[in-house]
Amino acid sequence: MTVAPRPGWRSALGVTLAMQTAAAALGQTLPVVAPVMTEAIGLSAESIGYLAGLTSLGTVLFLLCGGPVLERLGPVRTLQGGVALSGLALGLAGLGWAPALFAAALLLGIGYGPTPPAGSRILAATAPPEHRTLIFSVKQAGAPLGAVVAGLAGPPVALALGWEAVCLLGLLLGCCAGLAVQPWRGALDAGRNAGRPVGPGTLFSRRNLAAPLSALRLHPMLWPLALLSGAFACLQGSLFAFVVTWLVGKHGLSLPQAGVIFAVMQGAGVTARMALGWVADRSGRPALILASQAFIGSLLAVLLALAPAGTPGWTLGALAGACGFVAASWNGIALAEVARVAPPARISDATSGVTVVTFLCYFAAPFAFAAGVAALGWTLPLLGMAALPAAMGLLVAPRLLRG
Repeated sequence: MTVAPRPGWRSALGVTLAMQTAAAALGQTLPVVAPVMTEAIGLSAESIGYLAGLTSLGTVLFLLCGGPVLERLGPVRTLQGGVALSGLALGLAGLGWAPALFAAALLLGIGYGPTPPAGSRILAATAPPEHRTLIFSVKQAGAPLGAVVAGLAGPPVALALGWEAVCLLGLLLGCCAGLAVQPWRGALDAGRNAGRPVGPGTLFSRRNLAAPLSALRLHPMLWPLALLSGAFACLQGSLFAFVVTWLVGKHGLSLPQAGVIFAVMQGAGVTARMALGWVADRSGRPALILASQAFIGSLLAVLLALAPAGTPGWTLGALAGACGFVAASWNGIALAEVARVAPPARISDATSGVTVVTFLCYFAAPFAFAAGVAALGWTLPLLGMAALPAAMGLLVAPRLLRG
């Protein structure tokens, strides 16, 4: 095992934030061009829900199997491989062939998979305890920040040059992002186990597949954190996958207008993750912040769902921004709590376990939402997803608040 000086938390945060941003931008590329992409390929508008579900399934596959890869390559090299794979997946999607598009969606998810456990492993080893929640939240702000980039850049490029050009830009981003963090790879990957087996027998062994979920039994707060994260994920995943299509289809906005509102929602999440992370550190009650977000986020999502056709764009933007601020800013606080209560040697496994539950919900929710939209229209499925964080908050908040 290689030994090197411990890196500072600032460089660790810079690397993880950059990779989180790139991974999120790549992962949100297909939803922001969905209206023109699905029409060009001959798919129904709600098909973006199936693509989003496959992306989440790919992430779950990595989280269940990829622990040995993370140990052997180190967190930075694994992150580099993830964004490269995501870039290649978008290149595949750009072929404009439906089967390739569905395969690309699955590969996008696998490419995103290293982001939560690798980032937590890096920051848990470097972040000062008194600022842990804020630092994790700043890193997680890269997720909506990347989506802002996708929302602002994707639609105009798609209209000017075609949606395939957006996919090619994603391919370029995936290659460049990995190269950009290479100077810090040696120090941050110093603790990797170069002799760790990564063959199929190891990756798909029962013990390896069970490790993330079994780690949730290591502390009584981990399962409640996982379940509340899953409820947030159902709402957030449905909104992020469908909001552009909903704004264009139901409200008659143009694709660039819908992209701006998508970016507003994501940008609010950037601000909120940092602001609420700071509040959580200062108050010493991160679980209370999470529980409050569940109830307030559900209320705001209900208001957005009930917005009638013809609602002014600025009103839709304000509601979407409020939803993004409250209902899409929980991730950093939740992951910081996981890192706080999990045994140090099992932080990656515990993070993967919580994230497996989260991404199973990211996987299932868009499928259920797409089926609901096809059968019932937009409003009832939106209301159903909006209710989930508050309902789960009622169940798990008492345990979380006990600490």
